[in-house]
Amino acid sequence: MQTFDYKKEYKDLYLPGKDPVLIQVPPMHFAAVEGEGNPNDPHGEYKTALELLYAISYTLKMSYKSGQQIEGYYPYVVPPLEGLWRMADGSPGVDYANKSGFCWISMIRLPEFVTPEVFDWAKEEAMRKKKLDTKKAYLFPLEEGLCVQCMHLGSYDEEPATTARMNQFLTDQGYREDFTGQRMHHEIYLSDPRRAAPERLKTVIRHPVAAIK
Repeated sequence: MQTFDYKKEYKDLYLPGKDPVLIQVPPMHFAAVEGEGNPNDPHGEYKTALELLYAISYTLKMSYKSGQQIEGYYPYVVPPLEGLWRMADGSPGVDYANKSGFCWISMIRLPEFVTPEVFDWAKEEAMRKKKLDTKKAYLFPLEEGLCVQCMHLGSYDEEPATTARMNQFLTDQGYREDFTGQRMHHEIYLSDPRRAAPERLKTVIRHPVAAIK
């Protein structure tokens, strides 16, 4: 059976161009962990969250090797890490100069065959095999709806230049940003910052939008 790769099958979601475009994002569900603080803190919550997300994601991917028969299972490439970001003080968007004030939801997309029961099994299995506390991980449904997105090339600290272009595009098209509830600043990480130089990082930036009335 051919291995399913979400990035290749849904290029409109994961491989946009460098120019902003509008996109209707379908509902999806994720393995998710919430936290606060600077993601660059080597002793912070973010590092632990990523370890937990990857442990659960690869437990699901390799479930067939453990003898676990999951209905509807198909071989797949684990999708890229994603993150929803906002500020703890409630201000819209993100302030890159105040990373300690970040609130975030780190997440990895799950295949459609992952039910709540299957997710709970994966948490328990990851806890047993990896000796991790998986209580903070949860199954997260997300419906973003209409968004603007584009590919950002370069370091994360240079993202404001890209989001400024996105905002200008929205104004020209008769739209505005619409940060509400789960609709936050959204990043999809296509590069590993441990291996790629900052100027070569590829990150999809996605913002929720609404029409200007």
